[in-house]
Amino acid sequence: MFIFSTFAEKEAFEKGRYTRKLGGMGKEQLEVLNALDVAKTQWYHFTAIIIAGMGFFTDAYDLFCISLVTKLLGRIYYHHDGAEKPGSLPPSVAAAVNGVAFVGTLSGQLFFGWLGDKMGRKKVYGMTLMLMVLCSIASGLSFGHDPKTVMTTLCFFRFWLGFGIGGDYPLSATIMSEYANKKTRGAFIAAVFAMQGFGILAGGIFAIIIATTFKNKFVAPTYEADPLGSTVPQADYVWRIILMFGAIPAAMTFYSRAKMPETARYTALVAKNTEQAAKDMARVMQMEIGVDPVKEEEKQKKQYGLFSKEFFSRHGLHLLGTCSTWFLLDIAFYSQNLFQKDIFTAIGWIPPAKTMNAIEEVYKIARAQTLIALCSTVPGYWFTVALIDRIGRFSIQLMGFFFMTVFMFGLAIPYDHWTQKDNRIGFVVMYSLTFFFANFGPNATTFVVPAEIFPARFRSTCHGISSASGKLGAMVGAFGFLYLAQNQDKSKVEAGYTAGNHQIFHVLIAFYFIFSNGFVILENYTDLDV
Repeated sequence: MFIFSTFAEKEAFEKGRYTRKLGGMGKEQLEVLNALDVAKTQWYHFTAIIIAGMGFFTDAYDLFCISLVTKLLGRIYYHHDGAEKPGSLPPSVAAAVNGVAFVGTLSGQLFFGWLGDKMGRKKVYGMTLMLMVLCSIASGLSFGHDPKTVMTTLCFFRFWLGFGIGGDYPLSATIMSEYANKKTRGAFIAAVFAMQGFGILAGGIFAIIIATTFKNKFVAPTYEADPLGSTVPQADYVWRIILMFGAIPAAMTFYSRAKMPETARYTALVAKNTEQAAKDMARVMQMEIGVDPVKEEEKQKKQYGLFSKEFFSRHGLHLLGTCSTWFLLDIAFYSQNLFQKDIFTAIGWIPPAKTMNAIEEVYKIARAQTLIALCSTVPGYWFTVALIDRIGRFSIQLMGFFFMTVFMFGLAIPYDHWTQKDNRIGFVVMYSLTFFFANFGPNATTFVVPAEIFPARFRSTCHGISSASGKLGAMVGAFGFLYLAQNQDKSKVEAGYTAGNHQIFHVLIAFYFIFSNGFVILENYTDLDV
């Protein structure tokens, strides 16, 4: 295990600027990597952010737009004549509709993460985008002769949509880390991830536009005035259009992804083709990079394998740290995001369902989500982008977890206080701050760190494993929230919130494994093992 010899070295790492001279890497490889590390910020950096970031824009849109339409699905497909309240998805169906994309995402992260190291980042990058485009459209075309069949086909297509989304996580993070220079690497990787915030925001805005258009065109009474008439037949188009829109931003960047060259770090360090790496980077950076071919004995140098004893000796604690932090974070993060509508309904910020018609309910839910995204989610991401290379990953991680814990306990313990009408604004403010510090904190850094600390030939795989652990946590959060929400005993519901908050402390301990043992980033140390 590599240990920092001075506090100054550890501090330099936290700001993404740590270097140490070590032998073992060929001169030709060093020339290519040095050209990347010292390159000034250029247009190709921003192009890479946009191309990779639009994938995350689509990822977030597709994953979170389902929460905008689940209540509408319940009204359309599970209406019961004479019921006091509008129809809703049965718990098992709601769990499947909300959680199946996470199952697909987890599978895609593992598969495409591994494939990205075996075949190269570029070769599989377009596959993930095509899956997202096709399955976004197919989700909106879900069909069947009864509600069960419609939900089954919807879940089928959302699984494969998630599979494509999953591949985008390790590939986008790895590509951006391998294109970036040393000085602003953290900011560039974080900027790609920050597009997730715009995707969540876009989902809310687009749902507002569609709901407003249909609401004005097809006027309907409230549920309590006319249970059957409150859901007009045209409402079935609303959820389909919202789900299908996710294909558009993905399709817009497909050509750009296809034209991107393979990353120089992969070509030089894994494929051992420094000539091609130099040519690719010379074209991208518009400068001459001259190197000699790698010698045959360098190509045949003995390497340790993934999950070998040597791998665990060097990177075992790092992988444990990145996996455990992401897993525990996403339990809270995704359950809060997916079930905002239920939380806001519980405190009375969204009116009771029976006082609205079906399309109006979509509008009110989308408006609430958009407000949270605009005021807290999006700013949190970009605070991380602005400060990650200045104050460091560890500081942002620690600060974010601390304030998330404070605000979550502040919401959970005096829960009855927040359900009173006069205190709703205070609840929304504190709830928004948990999202701000999640994104100006661990939600961003858990994405950045795995892209920096593993060797090039394992980087995509290890990032995929780390992010898959996060999606496992998301499934626990999604299914766990649905289970707890069924309980009408408020003390048990509150206990569920408090138990979820308690996990934050575990994340702090797990993250300590990464930094207390010391490690360096990208080619500064780990790629010398390649």
